[in-house]
Amino acid sequence: MTRLHHVQVSCPAGGETAVRAFYGDLLGLVEVAKPAQLAKRGGVWFRGDGYELHVGVEDGFTPARKAHPAFLVADVDAKAALLTCAGVALSWDSDFPAYRRFHTHDPHGNRVEILGELRAGGQ
Repeated sequence: MTRLHHVQVSCPAGGETAVRAFYGDLLGLVEVAKPAQLAKRGGVWFRGDGYELHVGVEDGFTPARKAHPAFLVADVDAKAALLTCAGVALSWDSDFPAYRRFHTHDPHGNRVEILGELRAGGQ
């Protein structure tokens, strides 16, 4: 293996609009077009520097409550403020040394982690 290419989470049929609003508008991920053969299945793909997040439509969808993508951000407090202002619930967790982090859920109930590296002085 050379690197992780993507992580996939699921959404119910018709859930793409809410996915775009959360991962695209709130988290700032950039949507990319799916290959034509895969676009027929629905879902949304996002790409960033060295990663992809694929959100696929799943029959009998059940949200991932434990498994999750984790996004490293430059300013975790600013991202938390943005999400809180949008009405998204957060749960802070201090159990991961060297990181300040919180967990939240996407609009379909999938767990999402947002973390920032601690700087000297604890921030």
